[in-house]
Amino acid sequence: METKNTTEWKEFVLTGLTYQREWQIPLFLVFLVIYLITILGNLGLIVLICNDPHLHIPMYLFLGSLAYVDAWISSTVSPKMLVNFFVKNKMISLSECMIQFFSFTVGATTECFRLATMAYDRYMAVCKPLLYPVIVTYRLSMQLLISSFVGGLFHAIIHIGFLFRLTYCNTNIIHHFYCDIMPLFKISCTNPSLNILIVFIFSGSIQMLTILIVLVSYTLILSMILKKKSLQGIRKAFSTCGAHLLSVSLYYGPLLFIYVHPGSAQADDQDMIDSLFYTIIIPFLNPMIYSLRNKKIIDSLRKMLKRNA
Repeated sequence: METKNTTEWKEFVLTGLTYQREWQIPLFLVFLVIYLITILGNLGLIVLICNDPHLHIPMYLFLGSLAYVDAWISSTVSPKMLVNFFVKNKMISLSECMIQFFSFTVGATTECFRLATMAYDRYMAVCKPLLYPVIVTYRLSMQLLISSFVGGLFHAIIHIGFLFRLTYCNTNIIHHFYCDIMPLFKISCTNPSLNILIVFIFSGSIQMLTILIVLVSYTLILSMILKKKSLQGIRKAFSTCGAHLLSVSLYYGPLLFIYVHPGSAQADDQDMIDSLFYTIIIPFLNPMIYSLRNKKIIDSLRKMLKRNA
């Protein structure tokens, strides 16, 4: 702590999830299992894609990169949350808080761009199958993946830069289970109006742009499916795109509510529940959403299990 005209806090208390004490162990075990399955599922999917030459195509390159980002987001949030279930001292320094928020923002923004890229990939595969191998090359795929990460990095740097203009002297209690930007605004003794505007402009623009890409892509895909009037073609298209559309729907709902919804600067229990979806639940579900209905991935898993048997 530094003493000036007022005391500025340099350490904070993460209150974590609101729960009764008897729920401490059950909640810890539930989130521990979810975290372990998340890491094993996402890293397992990456290993599967890397080891099978038949999966070395843009669709699975995007899927593998999404799995990496999911593991990244979960690992940014879950370990600290799990530790705080049992420790009495739930302190986190300002620098640790900034690092956690920076890492989360890079991951979450990159995931938005990844989902938009995957929607574009599915549009090209379904609507322009003959041009798909010519346009969606390995080089273009890598450019899209690198660009999405650079975009996430740039977005995080902007918010971190503006966060350093804030001071914290009212309280050091953060009512959340990780260092998110909205709870930090709430405890700031500097007027965060400029920061809130920056969040609305940049986060809102990124989310709306990527959602627009997804909606346009799937509108064109749906139009193409209806023109075919082939039951087999419809089934194949929905099998290809259904998993991605489900993942997008689950991911963007809570994200839009917290970062774009007016008046969401105050973190409460509802905000924490929404945050659980895109930090814990979605990274846990994605490997199952994308794998269980994907015949190539299931076949590749069977081959790998047979080789190792």
